[in-house]
Amino acid sequence: MTETSLQGRVAVVTGASRGIGYFLSRALAAEGVHVIAVARTVGGLEDLDDEIKAAGGSATLVPLDLTDYDGLDRLGAAIYERWGKLDMLVGNAGMLGGLSPLGHVDIKTWDKVMALNVTANWRLIRSLDPLLRQSDAGRAVFLTSSAAHKCKAFWGPYSASKAALEALVRTYAAETRSMGVCANLLNPGAMRTAMRAKAMPGEDPETLPHPAEVAPQIIRLLRPDFTDTGRLYDRPSDSFKDYEPLVV
Repeated sequence: MTETSLQGRVAVVTGASRGIGYFLSRALAAEGVHVIAVARTVGGLEDLDDEIKAAGGSATLVPLDLTDYDGLDRLGAAIYERWGKLDMLVGNAGMLGGLSPLGHVDIKTWDKVMALNVTANWRLIRSLDPLLRQSDAGRAVFLTSSAAHKCKAFWGPYSASKAALEALVRTYAAETRSMGVCANLLNPGAMRTAMRAKAMPGEDPETLPHPAEVAPQIIRLLRPDFTDTGRLYDRPSDSFKDYEPLVV
């Protein structure tokens, strides 16, 4: 096995039943990764499993609402019992929460956005960090958005949640710098996803990149020989640039 090979490694991918998570899971499985696919939608997970198996790969399906925090703890325990480690974590699941002036945001909507986009990712780190440390090259990638920095009108809950996620991941990267775990953020930019369609209902989705196109760039950050940590990678177009290190 080479330093770039993913054969035999184990990955958790959230939001795996559709969009970026779906096509990333397929791409990882094609490289020999056993994918632990987490999502609420059972039908989408079953479709994913069928495609992975048809291509000769393997997956474990976990129908789970990520705001079931006790469920995330059970997930960590189950992974430890079966594999004793985790090589890759991809925090992809997220929600928009609707567009509204801050003063009009429903309290339940605010709480749901923060619960999924921020707290669920913290609980994933809390549950799976010990397993990532057991890997010879633990890697974690969380998907963010330019909304965290643009702070456009009416995008308050989503923007605030992604800014909090970025702070969370940067802190985790700082805490694990000397332990062989690398944690990074990736902004995929505008993609042909259900969330984008909800935010931009008048936009022609055919003008946007397909979610499968970002999978190779996420996989790049998950390879054992990729040792940068605490960085934000931006994919606003087909170019792929990295910002200055966020961890010093």
